Amino acid sequence: NLNIRLKQQQSFKVCCCFRRIFRLRGDEPPEDIKLVFENYSENGTMSIDQLHRFLIEFQGERNATKEDAQNIFNSLKHLNIFQRRGLHLEAFFRYLLGDLNPPVSPSLGVHHDMNAPLAHYFLYTGHNSYLTGNQLSSDCSVDPIIKALKRGVRVIELDLWPNSTRDNVDVRHGGTLTTPIELIKCLQAIKDHAFIAFEYPVIITFEDHLTPDLRAKVAHMVTKTFGDTLFCPDSDLKEFPSPESLKKMIIISTKPPKEYLESQNIERKGHSQKVKGSAEEEPWENENQAVKNETEIVDKEESDEGEDHQDEDVQNAVPEYKRLIAIHAGKMKGGIENWLSVNPDKVRRVSLSEQELESAVRTHGTHIVRFTQKNLLRIYPKGIRFDSSNYNPLVGWMHGAQMVAFNMQGYGKYLWIMHGMFRANGGCGYVKKPDFLLNVDQNDEVIDPSDELEVKTILKVKVYMGEGWHSDFHHTHFDLYSPPDFYARVGIAGVPADSKMKRTKAIEDQWVPVWNEEFEFPLTVPDLALLRIEVLEYDTSGRNDFGGQTCLPVSELRQGIRAVPLHDRKGEKYKSVRLLMGFKFD
Repeated sequence: NLNIRLKQQQSFKVCCCFRRIFRLRGDEPPEDIKLVFENYSENGTMSIDQLHRFLIEFQGERNATKEDAQNIFNSLKHLNIFQRRGLHLEAFFRYLLGDLNPPVSPSLGVHHDMNAPLAHYFLYTGHNSYLTGNQLSSDCSVDPIIKALKRGVRVIELDLWPNSTRDNVDVRHGGTLTTPIELIKCLQAIKDHAFIAFEYPVIITFEDHLTPDLRAKVAHMVTKTFGDTLFCPDSDLKEFPSPESLKKMIIISTKPPKEYLESQNIERKGHSQKVKGSAEEEPWENENQAVKNETEIVDKEESDEGEDHQDEDVQNAVPEYKRLIAIHAGKMKGGIENWLSVNPDKVRRVSLSEQELESAVRTHGTHIVRFTQKNLLRIYPKGIRFDSSNYNPLVGWMHGAQMVAFNMQGYGKYLWIMHGMFRANGGCGYVKKPDFLLNVDQNDEVIDPSDELEVKTILKVKVYMGEGWHSDFHHTHFDLYSPPDFYARVGIAGVPADSKMKRTKAIEDQWVPVWNEEFEFPLTVPDLALLRIEVLEYDTSGRNDFGGQTCLPVSELRQGIRAVPLHDRKGEKYKSVRLLMGFKFD
């Protein structure tokens, strides 16, 4: 009970002789909660039958059983406020704010159709998955790979380079001061942790900077490490298999060696043509040049010695390496229309930088949607994101891009949006794309995502109150001389027509702010809409302090009054901080 845990008064030291004393508000239920309790109780007590009716009628849990209501009763027995005859108002209020009342039902689990081709899903995708921090000087480690896999990430990127003695393979960010790690350690970490959280397939994308003899070593390492779990089709795929059929399988994706060597020959002959070695990304020059020129990265590929050796070992190495590659990557020669051409007899993966995507959607939006109905499109951050920041993932998702690659060790609102998207479908790392990205109309045309669509539903969000900061933060964390002045920001991340943010008023000098404010959000594409929630502490200097955030898939929001746990900047859930919110669809 917060009335017990929080003193009714709190003092803050102003100087050596004086203290400011503030009267604190307790956790009395908001008026809406009192009214709901009155409607579903009798003589101040809510029975199991009445709670069961509340779950079905008000909370919209049509499949709720009396056993569910009994479990809620049982969860409150340890509280002094619990009565055997039923729930009093305070016990009912603690249930609403408790862990058994989340905004997204944990019982949903994996509920999307998982039998469609891989191209029909958004995949939780990492960029430079081995980096612990920034793109220039952080360590390479297995730790971020393991953390990503446990979170549900299903696409891991590894940059392969010769080690210092050129007799083995390291993973590192080329042309930077990042410390390398041996490839075998990364492969072993993936093997040990790929399917602990979820069984759906893990794709490893290689950015290959190797000589043919080292590719032979990679082929041996990959085959030995993953064994029968490695997906190696006998011929080029005409259609990608489904996630369901690939459970507990490891899939390798990169450019086949023949294409890699051809691109190298083009580069040597032309000297002026920019060609990517394996994954179409911008390679790095030396760090000094990159730092000097933060607006443009000069693309150059390091030339590997011994690449043109044609001895017998090399000839045997390339086919063995190529056999491992289940998802072929690479752009066709020419411009964007060639890159996005659809081959009816072969599927592939194409990678575009965030700038290339932004340019392409302005003139070829429907081409991208059509391409991604059968093939895979990967988007990666621009090269000058030295701090491992990220970009707006909705640009890629609304055009069907399956692999929107993110710096998972980064921070900020776009990473929160990524976390929110992949809380859907049980958090398994695969989210089925909306039908409008998969269908064609009577004229065999796809929908242009930039077109204005009609409103499908209106989401009403009410922010009642929040609690938990006093437990999770020091009492002077937000302000040295007074309790915090919290306000909430609520909005939608989605297609441009749906995206907007709104805010509550700031509640002064309270650890338990009560807002009681309602907002409406008309949604044209609810399947791509994510509810963004932030709490900030108002500061007259304009530098408002962070008080928590979360992002939730609108398609899986439960109606009714819900407890919404908040997370820190990195996406880790706070122990106690949460909001009490109401959700309704019209």
